[in-house]
Amino acid sequence: MSGLPPYASTGQKAWYYSFRVICGLIFFFLIAPIVVIIPLSFNAQDFFTFTPEMLALKPEGYSLKHYEDFMTSHDWQSSLWNSVRIAPMATFLSVSFGTLAAIGLSQPHVPFRRAIMAILISPMIVPLIISAAGMYFFYSRIGLQGTYWGVVLAHAALGIPFVIITVTATLVGFDRSLTRAAANMGADPVTTFFRVQMPLILPGVISGALFAFITSFDEVVVVLFVGSAGQKTLPWQMFTGLREQISPTILAVATILVVLSIMLLTTLELLRRRSERLRGLSPG
Repeated sequence: MSGLPPYASTGQKAWYYSFRVICGLIFFFLIAPIVVIIPLSFNAQDFFTFTPEMLALKPEGYSLKHYEDFMTSHDWQSSLWNSVRIAPMATFLSVSFGTLAAIGLSQPHVPFRRAIMAILISPMIVPLIISAAGMYFFYSRIGLQGTYWGVVLAHAALGIPFVIITVTATLVGFDRSLTRAAANMGADPVTTFFRVQMPLILPGVISGALFAFITSFDEVVVVLFVGSAGQKTLPWQMFTGLREQISPTILAVATILVVLSIMLLTTLELLRRRSERLRGLSPG
């Protein structure tokens, strides 16, 4: 009721509540497939459906055995270790190259800025299967196909557009007189970047890093083309499990990934609010 003025007409009230019902239905449509897998991951049986014991909320219908299988299985732990090895390095490269590209493209004197920006963010637009096929043929020619660095560079290429977009959005409200003042005080460009510019754009950099990390950690199509059996990541193992042996352990892993994604997105939202406060767009 607080969102409606006291003089709102009947049509305005109807739209006010209808809009919220529509948003709620859309939210339910998007979140329902994710919510369903969470209780199923605690199934005491090796089924992908709710058992009568689960529907009756009996304790014997629930178990942590699928999580235990994930923790003790060599295949699952090996794929988890590969994801942990690949995602942070890909994120580091994405942040390094993406931040430098965003800062360079934010300069008004750079020629063909729009064309360069379109090329750099094209991995977000081009269908992933086409990018994966192109990376396969390119990396196979230079000897990186099936190697650790091949997968890392491929995931870094997918993460760079997210870093460019988030850092560019942060640079929109950046006061460039600060860098000029630092230069007048005798600071070199490197010192100016780390002491003046980086602290102010850090929320955008971290936001891009989180997006790049999630992209690398959850990606499966590119690693199927570029990787080998030695680089089998967690999503690849889940895909293999769905194709070869149906096991509710996949649901346990999916639940862990959902919780991880929620934590990262919560961190992203907190950083966004902090960035707005630093730029004076919202009250502290």
